[in-house]
Amino acid sequence: MTQLLHRIGGFAALHPWRVVAAWLAVAAVVLAASASYGGDTSDSMEVPGLDSQQATDLLEATGSGQAGLTAQLVVSPPAGLADVRAEALALPHVLGASDPVVSPDGQVGLVTIQYPGLEELSKEDLTALQEVRDRADADPAQQVELRGDLVFAFAEPETGGEVVGLVAALVILLVAFGSVVAAGIPIGVALTGLATAVGAMTLAARHLDVPTWAPVLGSMVGLGVGIDYALFILTRHREQLSDGVPLRESIARAVSTAGASVVLAGGIVVVAILGLTVAGVPFMTAGAFAVSTIVLVMVLASTTLLPALLAIAGNRVNGTRGQARRTRSDERWQRRVEHVVSHPRVYVLGVLGVLVLLALPAFALRAGIPDDGTLPETRTERRAYDLLADGFGPGVNGPLLVVVDTAGDPAVLGPLRDAVAADPGIASVLPPTVSGDIATLVADPTTGPQDAATYDTTERLRTEVIPQALGDGPASAHVGGQTAGFADVGARVNERLPWFVAAVLLLSALLLAVVFRSVLIPLQAALMNLLSIGAAYGVLVMVFQWGWGAELIGLESTVPVVSFIPMFMFAVVFGLSMDYEVFLLSRIREEYDATGDTRGAIVHGLTRTGRVITSAAFIMIAVFLGFVLGEDPATKMFGLGLATAVLVDATLVRMVLLPATMQLFGRWNWWAPGAGRVRAGEPGSLVGSSVTDPSGAP
Repeated sequence: MTQLLHRIGGFAALHPWRVVAAWLAVAAVVLAASASYGGDTSDSMEVPGLDSQQATDLLEATGSGQAGLTAQLVVSPPAGLADVRAEALALPHVLGASDPVVSPDGQVGLVTIQYPGLEELSKEDLTALQEVRDRADADPAQQVELRGDLVFAFAEPETGGEVVGLVAALVILLVAFGSVVAAGIPIGVALTGLATAVGAMTLAARHLDVPTWAPVLGSMVGLGVGIDYALFILTRHREQLSDGVPLRESIARAVSTAGASVVLAGGIVVVAILGLTVAGVPFMTAGAFAVSTIVLVMVLASTTLLPALLAIAGNRVNGTRGQARRTRSDERWQRRVEHVVSHPRVYVLGVLGVLVLLALPAFALRAGIPDDGTLPETRTERRAYDLLADGFGPGVNGPLLVVVDTAGDPAVLGPLRDAVAADPGIASVLPPTVSGDIATLVADPTTGPQDAATYDTTERLRTEVIPQALGDGPASAHVGGQTAGFADVGARVNERLPWFVAAVLLLSALLLAVVFRSVLIPLQAALMNLLSIGAAYGVLVMVFQWGWGAELIGLESTVPVVSFIPMFMFAVVFGLSMDYEVFLLSRIREEYDATGDTRGAIVHGLTRTGRVITSAAFIMIAVFLGFVLGEDPATKMFGLGLATAVLVDATLVRMVLLPATMQLFGRWNWWAPGAGRVRAGEPGSLVGSSVTDPSGAP
């Protein structure tokens, strides 16, 4: 692979303007096509086999439209509710509207608008209903708000975090490199790759169900890895230029060495993210393919577009003070690393203690779906949620749909409705809606959609109330609706999480074992990545569930951790952690192969990579924290969780724990079956009372 990359880098350096022109042409074509033919992202929660999905399938079988999306128009006071309802009924694709319902105190009115299934709708349907709401809300005598499935499915993904992250990344690069040219090149590479990949994602959304959060998460990960990968290759190129290597040869060498690490790291990121397919949740599978495609585009841009830009920039990438700055930085890093490897046991115990404390709250993690009540009050969904909760009770915001197949015996509906209404977790049950042999009971819980008690009520209906009411007859029933569907997805994800973790750990460990010809290195990497991820989970629990510092990130109330975020975070964080692992270990292995000195290899590897890994980490942290400024709690969770994991990994783990443990294990780091064994008394041996290396240090 290194020879191929050397040829690719050499070609790009020899024909830089052709390569840049090709990239710009591809990006322009993709963006133009996405603007003209791109589809809308949407959030489909369909998961085959779940009880809530079986309820939806029964409703679809009736052809009544009840399985489609709904929207709720909330009016206070309700005097103008009939006019709003009539205007909504005239919109395209609207199948019907419920009769107006007024709260017991007479202050809040509600009408539910029925739409067909997601595949028959588009963003224009939501826009049309929003315009109805806006016209009605313009009357100062009434307040009109909007929420429901339609809003959830077609809400625009948040933007703006990218800009904040890019500005912060540019500042960090300027400080690290002292060169405007060197700072601008990684940003340019990342933006070009991201524009191309996101444009392709929009085109894919025309034919596939791409989740609305996929572009947001893809932008986070894409910007982070794009800048980091370019930074790794650029740093190697700058070092070689300072050592007197000719420009084109330096570019080719940088792509063949650091570029090989980029390809390997990107491959591990893709493997980790595609591991999400084991969850058996279609929308997560679609999101995984979308995000992994962005990572692949960033790898391609780093190994083709970047060397072309480096050739155009020439020696200007080093700046006037580049060598002096690097020398001072390397000296500081050498002193730090030598202190760590001189006291490895102290550092290992200290870092492990900190990481365990951070990870302990993760055992209290409660998965769920934050409801509209967690959104800022500037959002119409939040205001609608509050009006309904005040007027009708919290359960009206998360009704449960009991869908019944009567098997030709409608007499089962009366006892079933009475049994559901008698459950202590149910506030009220509407009369059944019947279409042939299929009937629907709408039951409002006594608790809100994200409350753990609501999930308990759902499970009690499924396992106790419904079986007892229907007995041994042929009739059957399933509990569906958005609230039950979200809970079912969370349960499916939690069920598959151990298998997913095991699959990612195994595949990445095998890949590292082959690349570094070691048994211990992959095991160390897996354990250290688990510690980083555990710390990130713990911080999420402390902030989002316990409310510690929640106001600092604009969170107005505590919320459960979004059910699919732990699995998605594991995939992304594990892959990103491997970026630093591969980049650092590649340098250490190069030095060890040349000298056979473990301590010297550790010191040299970290001295030459510490500055760039730290800079890369802070760039990625800045990008992720930019998304914490968004309104959606799920976006905040992704941003804060990923930023925490990268911070822990690039400081405590990669810069302290890894060198300390490698010093303790000595030459055993590089042992592999068939490669010989370390004998007792040899430098680096673990056999006996002490661990030493050729320098004699412990």
